[in-house]
Amino acid sequence: MSDDDLTYAREVLATEATAIRAVEERLGDSFLKALELVTGCEGQIVVTGVGKSGIVGQKISATLASTGMPSFHVHAAEAVHGDLGRIRAKDVVIALSFSGETEEVVRLIPLLRRMGTPLIALTGSPESRLGREADVVLSLGPVVEACPMGLAPTSSTTASMALGDALALAASRRKHFSREEYALFHRGGALGRKLLRVGEILRTGEDLPAVTAKTTVRETLGHVSGPEGRTSAALVLDDAGALVGIFTDGDLRRHIQRDAAFLDGPIDAVMIENPKTLTVDTLVADAQKLMKEYRIDEVPVVDAAGRPIGVLDVQDLLEVGFAL
Repeated sequence: MSDDDLTYAREVLATEATAIRAVEERLGDSFLKALELVTGCEGQIVVTGVGKSGIVGQKISATLASTGMPSFHVHAAEAVHGDLGRIRAKDVVIALSFSGETEEVVRLIPLLRRMGTPLIALTGSPESRLGREADVVLSLGPVVEACPMGLAPTSSTTASMALGDALALAASRRKHFSREEYALFHRGGALGRKLLRVGEILRTGEDLPAVTAKTTVRETLGHVSGPEGRTSAALVLDDAGALVGIFTDGDLRRHIQRDAAFLDGPIDAVMIENPKTLTVDTLVADAQKLMKEYRIDEVPVVDAAGRPIGVLDVQDLLEVGFAL
């Protein structure tokens, strides 16, 4: 039976893929009109529906919100019990109903008309009441459900979600939504980490021990020791405040094993000259690669003139989910 099961599963996927291709072929002026409403919206994009369409609507709303279009989902049944108060004339409503006759959704039409809120219908029946009353209709057209009984929403919900994705991403593209803006909305998880910049996590202020080139090593150690969280490296600056070297706890361990007399000598005699540096705009992912490649735990962050403005410590990487 396993071969039969695989054959049937492939048929399900093929049926749903056919539904998406059919919607692709139907795209035209109505999609462009819907896109104008969405990108020109001065409020929020409100997505509504019930049942499986409502669940798809939640996903469409989430995609809109995460790609630069403020959006929230309202359950159509809850709308007439107070949640309609969330909607304003400057918003745009996207209502999902494959039949176009879902009672809870249709009930909202006169209320939205009274408020003057534009309505986009995402439906399989443009001639339904929802289709007739909407400002713009995104039509799925006739859809063959993958369910063997032809009852469970399958191909129709898949096609609806794909069409919602197309609308959201086309709007994002038209509004020139950037990688930086995307990162702002995705602070958690791998997506946010990919676009996180050094300037957002570097150590500054009291956590930035800095000394001059002729400061003794012993005095330098006094600057490095301090509250928990301070970096274990000292930055060495010239008279203009530009970075000329770095001295780490690893350097201390290596030198003290040879001769402790160096402690009373100047720091520039034992510092690492011209160390690797970062800028505030460096991606943390790139900083991680550099620290891993050169096996270093602290990297100075400098401005355009080479003056240090912070330090990136390996512990800072670990706190935001990067491991060396």
